[in-house]
Amino acid sequence: MSKIALVTGASSGIGRAISITLAKEGYNLIITGRRVALVTELAKLLESNYKVRVLPLCFDVRDQLQVEHYLGNLPESWKEVDVLINNAGLAVGLNTIDQGIVDDWERMIDTNIKGLLYVSRVISNIMINRGGGHIINIGSIAGKSVYPNGNVYCATKHAVDALSRAMMMDLFTHNIKVSQLCPGAVETEFSQVRFKGDNERAANVYKGFKPLSAEDVAEVIMFIINAPAHVNIADIVVMPAAQASATMIDKK
Repeated sequence: MSKIALVTGASSGIGRAISITLAKEGYNLIITGRRVALVTELAKLLESNYKVRVLPLCFDVRDQLQVEHYLGNLPESWKEVDVLINNAGLAVGLNTIDQGIVDDWERMIDTNIKGLLYVSRVISNIMINRGGGHIINIGSIAGKSVYPNGNVYCATKHAVDALSRAMMMDLFTHNIKVSQLCPGAVETEFSQVRFKGDNERAANVYKGFKPLSAEDVAEVIMFIINAPAHVNIADIVVMPAAQASATMIDKK
């Protein structure tokens, strides 16, 4: 019987790559995102190419009522969620704290922290009722150290780091593994979102070295998932070979 994985923020980047990799492994998928066209397109691709079942759900993880409506009322055939990938997240802006834009702060806090909490609360109860599961939170190297102008984004990812460790303590007696994967520089829409559509500035972030790809991150996710039942890979930091810290990248 095929397992079920739920991936938030599946419409692009790391979430999309994770969904494709899971489908290749035979997982049936619940994929969520805000962009209806992209979520729908991905669902069709997964069903067509990998012959798995897909439940596309379009809602905003920042909205508690939407999360509880869609995930708290899953169809009967989708309620046995084996794996949750808390991937939805973003960075917006790169300002000093005194020049920070409050709307940017709220978007990051509401998505990266509160959205993860809303989803985890619903799905952890599903996993408790079914007798186990695996929750994987996508953190960041920004959750391990801070960097100039990264203030609130770094704070949200430090929160994910703390929550991952606390969730493991709360849930391990229910046979639920909790893992965290913290990537360094990954070439996705991340910088386009951070710089609010300034594609030239975003592209410059990845010039002069080979960053991680979304597919690289997805492969590490599968390594975590495929560990033996008695093994929980609690925390992984994965970076390009050219990167030594959040701020140290060997650009040629």
